[in-house]
Amino acid sequence: MRSLLSALLILALAACTNSEPDYLEADIAALHDHMQRGELSSEALVGWYIDRIATIDRAGPVLKSIIEINPDALSIARSLDEEWKTSGPRGPMHGIPVILKANIDTADQMYTSAGSLALADHVPPEDAFVVRRLRDAGAVILGKGNLSEWANFRSTMSSSGWSSVGGQTLNPYDTRRSPCGSSSGPAVAVAANLTSVSVGTETDGSVVCPAGVNGIVGIKPTLGLLSRSGIIPIAHSQDTAGPMGRTVRDAAILLTAMTGTDPDDTATVAAETHHDYSANLTADALNGKRIGIIRSWYGAGSDQRVEDIYQASIKTLQQSGAMTVDDINIEAGDLYDAEYEVLLYEFRADLNAYFEKSGSPIQSVAELIVYNDANAETVMPIFGQEILLAAEEKGPLTEAAYLAALETSKRISQSAIDDLLAEHELDALISPTNGPAWLIDHINGDSFGIGSSSLAAISGYPSITVPAGFVSGLPVGLTFVTRPWNEKQLIEIAYAFEQTTGVRKPPDL
Repeated sequence: MRSLLSALLILALAACTNSEPDYLEADIAALHDHMQRGELSSEALVGWYIDRIATIDRAGPVLKSIIEINPDALSIARSLDEEWKTSGPRGPMHGIPVILKANIDTADQMYTSAGSLALADHVPPEDAFVVRRLRDAGAVILGKGNLSEWANFRSTMSSSGWSSVGGQTLNPYDTRRSPCGSSSGPAVAVAANLTSVSVGTETDGSVVCPAGVNGIVGIKPTLGLLSRSGIIPIAHSQDTAGPMGRTVRDAAILLTAMTGTDPDDTATVAAETHHDYSANLTADALNGKRIGIIRSWYGAGSDQRVEDIYQASIKTLQQSGAMTVDDINIEAGDLYDAEYEVLLYEFRADLNAYFEKSGSPIQSVAELIVYNDANAETVMPIFGQEILLAAEEKGPLTEAAYLAALETSKRISQSAIDDLLAEHELDALISPTNGPAWLIDHINGDSFGIGSSSLAAISGYPSITVPAGFVSGLPVGLTFVTRPWNEKQLIEIAYAFEQTTGVRKPPDL
């Protein structure tokens, strides 16, 4: 018995001696605290994430959330460590690893492909504006995240999270299920603890849906709060980058670092004030707020389990001191048809402009269509390019059909939010972000059951999704929406909800 106990003790001591540091679920504040005490360096943290990506993303369950690792990441982190020693940190993002969606330009040793083999070797001449802001803040660009090819605007039968460059991204909570798109890779990377935070992009749901489905926080800011320059577009009237994190505070820190007025994007001039969105976050911020309860989201009533999570979230808001106004319904009318018309027109015009400015190997949507046809076996093995073909048929942005659709889509979506907030004196509106993730189906494509992204997306108003519950182990989020340029209050409300509920749980990997 004594020899057995001795053997067990030796094994236990060996385990302690050889144990690796564990940064799972560590937020930015905790990481900086370790760095400040000299217990952690940015280089060590980057190395830890690179090792975890090799184990989890490329081996283990093969999540395929990361297209490529930045070959300069370790040397950048090392340089930032030296800077910290000599002059202190630049701010809360100093030395913190970030994954970028692969449609965001970086002028380095990585490629900006939008997931398409047509741009597999594309290196833009300069960083996107938001990337320059991140580098200035001391962030480490860790790598590029996989996405739905062309941000899920290639085919009506697409599979979210699939690209011809990166393959099929998988949901870390159930690898048979969809990660939602198009910012699937960045969302999965955060959810699976493969990075601290990440940057996605959204036209309609591509930040909030993957964030909700993967159990993290995603912020879709007001159109113009973040620069669009250097980001492969769908449509300038709806496109925006958006931060993703495991906590509201982390997403807010990342948002703060990316903001700034860009002379190449006139929409950013409207954001007269750039806040520290992570400052003054308190658990009692819901007290006295008025919250409108939307009951007419896409798929409303189709899943009682989601309804139960929604009702529990409403009760939490009320117990936290918020006053709720129920049974708010929105009449969409021609909203969605008008939106699709706008997206087709702007996709052709904006993508052609990006190709020309960035020196892309593809110079037009027409040329892209030809490339895809010529390489169909590798580029289009599971779905086609019907949306590209429809977009190429559209004319210039001076056409009456486009101008009418743009006016209709903005008028309906903005009036719906403005009128509800004014009529009921509301601070925010809420709705479920998503239902449980659907099974990946490369024959029939995506099968969205529940979603509520369109109102904020089309209007250009801000929204944020926060984990709210689980259905059979699959995350469901709660979305908050408010008036434009009111991100600070929206984040404060979302933070208070998060602190009260504490729903976030990492996937079992």
